[in-house]
Amino acid sequence: MSRDALRDARRIVVKVGSSSLTSARAGLDAARLDGLVDALAAQDREVVLVSSGAIAAGLVPLGLSRRPRDLATQQAAASVGQMLLVERYASSFARYRRTVGQVLLTAEDIIRRAHYRNARRTLDRLLALRVVPIINENDALATEEIRFGDNDRLAALVAHLVGADALVLLSDVDGVYESDPSKASTERPVTRLDEVFGDADLAGVLAKGTGSAGVGSGGMATKIAAARVATGGGCVAVVGAARDAGAILAGEPAGTYFHPVGRRASARLLWLAYASAPRGRVFLDPGAVRAVVQRRMSLLSVGITAVEGEFAAGDPVDLTDPTGEVVARGLIGYDASELPAMLGLSTNQMGPRYSREVVHRDDLVLMPQVTRRRAEQRATVPAEG
Repeated sequence: MSRDALRDARRIVVKVGSSSLTSARAGLDAARLDGLVDALAAQDREVVLVSSGAIAAGLVPLGLSRRPRDLATQQAAASVGQMLLVERYASSFARYRRTVGQVLLTAEDIIRRAHYRNARRTLDRLLALRVVPIINENDALATEEIRFGDNDRLAALVAHLVGADALVLLSDVDGVYESDPSKASTERPVTRLDEVFGDADLAGVLAKGTGSAGVGSGGMATKIAAARVATGGGCVAVVGAARDAGAILAGEPAGTYFHPVGRRASARLLWLAYASAPRGRVFLDPGAVRAVVQRRMSLLSVGITAVEGEFAAGDPVDLTDPTGEVVARGLIGYDASELPAMLGLSTNQMGPRYSREVVHRDDLVLMPQVTRRRAEQRATVPAEG
């Protein structure tokens, strides 16, 4: 699949970073914001914009010279800056007679089924009304426990939430580099990352890039991780510079292109696999591992050998095989204090109070490396006949 897939995409999620819109001294940069809007307004298709910049935009009005470190002041800056940011977007899009709508999300809006369905319904309706949704994390209220962590990850999950065909991650860097471009003036960004690294699965790419200043440090690491989430669910992705937004959206050879490597899955399960923070671990015996991984069944207490961590019913937990490798992640059905008495017992031995699954298969997702191995195994099995 070539960049034609990006050019032909009917619904696109575009994420832009703070550094492309603001500066600590001057706040919002109207010229750069207008340049981005020029590129987005020229699209004859549905565009969802995930925009950072609320905290940075709030620094100047609050008389702050740098980004605050404490959460309360960050939230205050976000509260002030978000108004300024959306107001500026509204004014800029108005030049093209386009209406914008603000949508602030928290992680619970993805992981909680009712919240997820409501968010999807709202965004679908905004797009049907030809409104440009402008999305940001609800930084004014989000705590460390309920944060996405970065807007790259948020954008990847939003891409799945709205069923987008493509994800474009924009910053002040023109793509992914194999090494630090500041140390070599001839260094050029990778055009297509899976071709250069020889691994279509982006988990391998992350492993190779983690120690590289050009690939794995700072904001670029979060962009590669976000591309992994997007492409793992069948969505194409591009990482590039905000100044090249028009060329990227036109399918021109700008930025780094990521080929889709998986099938589309629900945003809820993608959050569980890539964005959730596990609260503990549940150790499985070999039979339970086979049931969960190969047969895609729910996890029952009879297959559990040990429990680790403090968690409540509904929290995400890692499921590990006897060697300690995490093979899946799921939403646990019981509190950590309830499970020790259930280990190794069947539901018939415990009574009706404990008759439900420990992790239901609808609340369970295999980890990327396990999915990759299963795909490789299927590819090496010779066809019958």
